[in-house]
Amino acid sequence: PKMKEDNCLHAALICLGMLCYSHAITTEKLNHARPSLHGHHEKGKEGQVLHRSKRGWVWNQFFVIEEYTGPDPVLVGRLHSDIDSGDGNIKYILSGEGAGIIFVIDDKSGNIHATKTLDREERAQYTLTAQAVDRNTNRPLEPPSEFIVKVQDINDNPPEFLHENYHANVPERSNVGTSVIQVTASDADDPTYGNSAKLVYSILEGQPYFSVEAQTGIIRTALPNMDREAKEEYHVVIQAKDMGGHMGGLSGTTKVTITLTDVNDNPPKFPQSVYQMSVSEAAVPGEEVGRVKAKDPDIGENGLVAYSIIDGDGMDMFEITTDYETQEGVVKLKKLLDFETKKTYSLKVEAANVHIDPKFISNGPFKDTVTVKISVEDADEPPVFLKPSYIFEVQENAASGTVVGKVHAKDPDAANSAIRYSIDRHTDLERYFIINAEDGNIKTIKALDREEIAWHNISVFAVEVHKQHQEAKVPVAIKVVDVNDNAPKFAAAYEAFVCENARSNQQFITISADDRDDSANGPRFIFSLPPEIIHNPNFTLRDNRDNTASVLVRREGFSRQKQDLYLLPIVISDGGLPPMSSTNTLTIRVCGCDSNGSMVSCNAEAYTLNAGLSTGALVAILACIVILLVIVVLFVTLKRQKKEPLIVFEEEDVRENIITYDDEGGGEEDTEAFDIATLQNPDGINGFIPRKDIKPEYQYMPRPGLRPAPNSVDVDDFINTRIQEADNDPTAPPYDSIQIYGYEGRGSVAGSLSSLESATTDSDLDYDYLQNWGPRFKKLADLYGSKDTFDDDS
Repeated sequence: PKMKEDNCLHAALICLGMLCYSHAITTEKLNHARPSLHGHHEKGKEGQVLHRSKRGWVWNQFFVIEEYTGPDPVLVGRLHSDIDSGDGNIKYILSGEGAGIIFVIDDKSGNIHATKTLDREERAQYTLTAQAVDRNTNRPLEPPSEFIVKVQDINDNPPEFLHENYHANVPERSNVGTSVIQVTASDADDPTYGNSAKLVYSILEGQPYFSVEAQTGIIRTALPNMDREAKEEYHVVIQAKDMGGHMGGLSGTTKVTITLTDVNDNPPKFPQSVYQMSVSEAAVPGEEVGRVKAKDPDIGENGLVAYSIIDGDGMDMFEITTDYETQEGVVKLKKLLDFETKKTYSLKVEAANVHIDPKFISNGPFKDTVTVKISVEDADEPPVFLKPSYIFEVQENAASGTVVGKVHAKDPDAANSAIRYSIDRHTDLERYFIINAEDGNIKTIKALDREEIAWHNISVFAVEVHKQHQEAKVPVAIKVVDVNDNAPKFAAAYEAFVCENARSNQQFITISADDRDDSANGPRFIFSLPPEIIHNPNFTLRDNRDNTASVLVRREGFSRQKQDLYLLPIVISDGGLPPMSSTNTLTIRVCGCDSNGSMVSCNAEAYTLNAGLSTGALVAILACIVILLVIVVLFVTLKRQKKEPLIVFEEEDVRENIITYDDEGGGEEDTEAFDIATLQNPDGINGFIPRKDIKPEYQYMPRPGLRPAPNSVDVDDFINTRIQEADNDPTAPPYDSIQIYGYEGRGSVAGSLSSLESATTDSDLDYDYLQNWGPRFKKLADLYGSKDTFDDDS
């Protein structure tokens, strides 16, 4: 509290001294102001020469201290003109920046006061204009003049850092004086006036590890060999103080967090000297045995460790890899183990840093070693065959029970259990083989044929007698050895052709043979003719000694009329032991050939026909047959057209014909033509009238109010009744006269005359007799008569 009071008192004294100094200077300047002797002349109204006086003061800058908090306004300065005699006739006017608001002037005395507290950091200076005028007329007595009022700075702003908190990194074990970071503060006070903005940096917290340069704010290391593994983070407080760091200056602080970054200054170290591990002898290669870990306090790539086996009797049986996620060494099995052969192994494992910093190589070596002892545990192992696979041979057609070979397996465990053998029947579906369960002898069950299956691939199981879950499997390949049991045959179904004009010793076909046996029992093939036809007068055989033979003509001149087919037996023998042979028949046809030897025909019937008739005659016969067929088809077509219903001509209307001629009845033979009861539908008496223009199954009910007319009803009334009935029926076609006159009376010889009904039937009636009915029936005769009659009339 005492120091604070001293600082306040000191500041007040400084402000008071500066105020007094400013007032004294201003007063002195105003008191020494005098009229100027220089001017220019003007001619008045009466011809007098007037001398215009200028202000006699010299303008300088006025000063006012900022942040003044006294009870009275601060006197900035005084304006006074030489022409002011003190009688109050002169009025002083002030204008410009802050005039009337911040700065006011006594218009009589010219004293200027500041009415408000000023802050230099907000505005450093003000430009004002002063002028003297006549109080009564406001006539300017002097030209306006500008002057500046400067706000004089005091130390009222503490230093401020750019950031409230800083973060920086520096490698551990850095040398003393290593630059860490530079902090910078700023002061809003005037740097050109006094020491208000002169800053000095100092460290408040963080000694003795770090220091700061007083003028620049650079933080540097102050202790050597700072170890990240001992302490990683430091908190430093830096102060910036103005007034050059002297007493009474203002200050500001900031916090700096400094982190030591890691370097590889620590080697890896195993926490123990020996590791004990165990593994079953049943483990497979690649299986994990155990893990070791060397600790390295460094982090990141500086803490990476690689493991390797550098010595030991288990280098060939085990390997080690590095798990970089956990930084552990993983010991894995490299080869199969056998408890009965070796029970323990020893390894020497080394852990070394991957990345080594040359600056700290003197701290090395950056590696460590440890001993790993591995014990092999006994396991119940399956039987083991003496060979990984077996290959046996057996002759085809060997008798059932023939021994093929023997497999052998043993129990690798100390108990040495007995072994039982069996064949995997999925590999021997046809059951060609059987194995002795006790000794592993494989025998045949039935005869083998090499030509069907040359190799048999089976699998044999071996299991322990008392532990049948322990089994082993071995592939067995059995080769069927060939014996000469197949005779050679023609390679294809040969059929030869020989010309009738063939020359003697002319070759006309080459044959070859196939043998299903192996090459040792197959070629070379020997071709020959049977002894009984070796002197065949027609053909002879020549062995080409390259497994082919040629057939030649022995005589000249063959005739198809005498014999057109020859069968030549050929004997083929192979080169096996004992040799096999077969007799094959070659079919030879006699053909007609041209002079160049090209085959023309091999058909005996065609030859005979060709001798009796020429090609032109054959063509003529075929043409006659075709013409006859065309005539028959035309005749049948014309006949069918006569019997078909008449086709309506375009210029005639069928309905008109029906209406015009239907009232004529059935002709002379129809004796009831004008009987009205006959013209009616006979079924109409019962109230049912069938319709021929709709489906038969659809029945209409009798219409009310309509009764069958008696026989005495007039034709006119009957027709009108039927017209009314059709008009009231919405389903009836517009030409309903078909319904009314579709019946010609019962027992009519002529039948129905309706062309519509006739067109839909396949009637075979002959209407030629209509020609004999006279001219009244000529139209009907033309419509229903034969086509020939119509053509004649036309």
